Amino acid sequence: MVAWRAAFAVPVLLAVTAGMFALAKASPFDPVRQYLGDRAVVTDPAVAERIRANWGLDRPVLEQYATWLGNLLGGDLGESRSLHLPVAQVIAERLPWTLLATSAAIVLMLAGSLVAGTAAARWRGSWVDRLITGGVLANEAAPVFWLGLLAIWVFSVKLGLLPAGGLTDAASATVEPGDLAAHMVLPVTVLAVSQSSWLVLYVRESVIGVLREDFVVGARARGLRERTVLLRHALRSALLPFLTLLGARVPELVTGAILVETVFSWPGVASASVQAALAADFPLLAALTLLGTLAVLGGNLLADAAYTVADPRVRTLGVS
Repeated sequence: MVAWRAAFAVPVLLAVTAGMFALAKASPFDPVRQYLGDRAVVTDPAVAERIRANWGLDRPVLEQYATWLGNLLGGDLGESRSLHLPVAQVIAERLPWTLLATSAAIVLMLAGSLVAGTAAARWRGSWVDRLITGGVLANEAAPVFWLGLLAIWVFSVKLGLLPAGGLTDAASATVEPGDLAAHMVLPVTVLAVSQSSWLVLYVRESVIGVLREDFVVGARARGLRERTVLLRHALRSALLPFLTLLGARVPELVTGAILVETVFSWPGVASASVQAALAADFPLLAALTLLGTLAVLGGNLLADAAYTVADPRVRTLGVS
C-alpha cells in the first residue's frame, strides 16, 4: 500500500507544481513591483527589467518551470525574495515550530474529541449531550481567526493569564521551556478546538451505533460494568473509522495552522506562507505549497496504514 501511494504521489505533486506555475503566470501581481514596494514608482524601468531577467521572469513559463523543477530535484529550492534567505533555510528554521504546535494540537484534539464524543453518547438526550452537541456546532460555525482573537481578548487582555502571541517574551534572548510552554497554550488550544467539532460528532454517532450492537448487549448481559462496556467494547470498535476521518482532516489542519500562526505571530512555516503570498514571493510560496501537499498525502497514508494495522481484516489493494 505504501509503495502504491508513493507512486501515486508523484503525478499528484507534478500536477500541483504545474498548477502553481499556471496560477503565477495568470496572477495580476507583478513580483518585481511587490519586491520594490514604494520604490517601484521612482525606480528606473531598466533596473526593474534587469531584476526580472536575473529572476528569469522574462523567459517562457515552460522554460521557467523546467528550470525550477530541475533545481528542485537537485535540492535547490531557490531564494526567498521577501526574506532574502535561501528557501531551504527558511523552512529548516520554521518547520520545527510548526511541527511542535500542530503535534500538540493533534494530541489535544484527539483526547478532547474522544472524551466529549463518548460523554455525549453515554448520556444521549441529556443536558450533557445537548451542551456538547450545541457547543461543537457553534464552534464549527466560528472562523478560526475569530476564535484566536477571542482567546487573546479573554485570556491575555482581560484576564492577563497568558501571553498574546510570539514564541517568547520580547525581553527574552533565549527560548526557555517554561516561557515557550506558556506561549503555546493559546495557539495550540485554538487550533485543536477549531478542528475538533466533526470529530466529536463522529465519535458520538459511532459510539451510539456500537452501543446497539449485539456484542455490547451481550457484554451488559454478562454483568460487566457500564464503564467497561463503554471503554473496552463500544469505544474500541467505534474508533476504527475514526482513524480514516483523521486523515481527511489534515487539509483543514494545515489551513487552520496558517490562520492560527498568523493571529498569534507564531514563527512557523504556515505564517511564512501568508507573508510569501502578500509579497508575491513565488520561490518560497511554491516550496510551502509543495510541503503542504506532502502533508496532506502523508496524513491520508498514515490514517489508512493505521486503519489496516488496527483491523487486520481490512485489505488494501490485496495487501493486509
